[in-house]
Amino acid sequence: MHALDILGDPVRRRILELMASGERSAGELSDIVGGEFGISQPAVSQHLKVLRDSGFATVRPQGARRLYSVDPAPLQEADQWIAAFRRFWVPKFAALDTEIARGRRERRMEQERNAPGVPEAPVPGEGDRDE
Repeated sequence: MHALDILGDPVRRRILELMASGERSAGELSDIVGGEFGISQPAVSQHLKVLRDSGFATVRPQGARRLYSVDPAPLQEADQWIAAFRRFWVPKFAALDTEIARGRRERRMEQERNAPGVPEAPVPGEGDRDE
């Protein structure tokens, strides 16, 4: 099964998101995901099995509990596939970064110009006249 087939399911994506912050017990994952998606514990277990069998998750027994964590290797397969398409959005994000920086600079300069106690710069030609 291709990595994107695994990631295409919202329940499995959510399980991976939860495990991304660290190991989670099967019970904890079942409680959270079951509540969010309205699915049973056996249904969550099936998703965990798919993640395990496809290499996205590893399981470690701890007494009667099973602790699941993300195995990042299969995510690299998805990343490699997506890499071919990054050229469509990377330049746009770079342009957006430039515009955001420009806007911040302009706001900062405006605040500095309007700050109390800061003398205004003289306007050329004013104050040079003898009255």
